[in-house]
Amino acid sequence: MNTVDMTDNNDSKQACPEIKTIELKIDYEKIEELLKNDKKLLPQFWANKYKNDASKNWDLFYKRNTTKFFKNRHWIGREFNELSFNNNEQDSELNNKKIVLELGCGVGNFIFPVLESNPLLFIYACDFSKRAIEFVKNHFQYDEKRCNAFVCDLTEDNLPDFISSNDKVNIVSSIFVLSAIPPEKHLNVIRNISKVTKQGSIICFRDYAIYDETQLKFSSDGAHKLDENLYVRQDGTMSYFFTIEYLKDLFEKDGLFQMINGEYVEKETINRAKELRVDRRFLQAKFIRL
Repeated sequence: MNTVDMTDNNDSKQACPEIKTIELKIDYEKIEELLKNDKKLLPQFWANKYKNDASKNWDLFYKRNTTKFFKNRHWIGREFNELSFNNNEQDSELNNKKIVLELGCGVGNFIFPVLESNPLLFIYACDFSKRAIEFVKNHFQYDEKRCNAFVCDLTEDNLPDFISSNDKVNIVSSIFVLSAIPPEKHLNVIRNISKVTKQGSIICFRDYAIYDETQLKFSSDGAHKLDENLYVRQDGTMSYFFTIEYLKDLFEKDGLFQMINGEYVEKETINRAKELRVDRRFLQAKFIRL
C-alpha cells in the first residue's frame, strides 16, 4: 500500500521527507475501550453549524492553503488498476476509453496525475468548494477536451444535471471525500452516484477507518466529537471514520451496488526528524454497479 504521513490527510505536503512505513500492530481492545468511554458530544447547535457550514469551511481551507497542502496522488493507478494504462497491453480491456467521475476533487491532485498517466480517460470532477474548482480550472494542465470540473454538493445537487446525457460513468473515485460528509447524508451521495453509473461501473473507495490515530487524538483531546465516529477539526472541517460493515451496508442498501473487496490498510508512520510514530488506518474498497 502507499506510504502515509504524519498529518490527518495521508497525502499532505506537510510531512517530513524522511518517513517510512511498516506493518502495524494495533491493540484493538484498548482502543475500543477508549472510544467507548468517549461519550461527550459537542452541543447540538455547534454540530448543526459545522454540518451546515461544510462547504464554507472547505472553501476557507483552500483559501488558506491554496494548492500547496496536498501532494499529487501518483499512487492511485497502483491501488486501483482500473485507472491505469498498461503500455505492454495495447489491446487490454484496461486500456479502453473510460469516463471517470471524481468526487471531491479538491485542487486536482487526483485529476492531473491520472490524466497524465492514462491518455484514454475523460474525467468529470466535482467539489462543493468553488475556490477548489477555480484552482483546477486555472491549472496549466486543465484541458476541457479531457476534463470537466464543476461545483456540486453531492448531498443535494442532481449529478445528471452536470454530466452529458450521452455519457455513463465507468469509474467513480471516492478518495477521502465521504469522510468530510455527515453520515446521515452518505446515502444521498450513493443514490446520486447510481444515477450516472451503469451496470458494471466500478467505485474505487479509500478513506479514514475506525481506530485511526487521528480518531484517537480527537477522542483524547475532547471537544471534537459531533456524533458516533464523526469529529470536527480545528478549522471546522469534519472527518468520519468508517468500518467495513457500515460501508458495505451503505452501498448495498438499495441493491444498486455490491462490494467486490474491502480491507483495512494499517501502517505505522515514523517521522525520524520529530521522533514520532503515528498509527494510521484506512479503509480501501471496490464496489460494482448492479
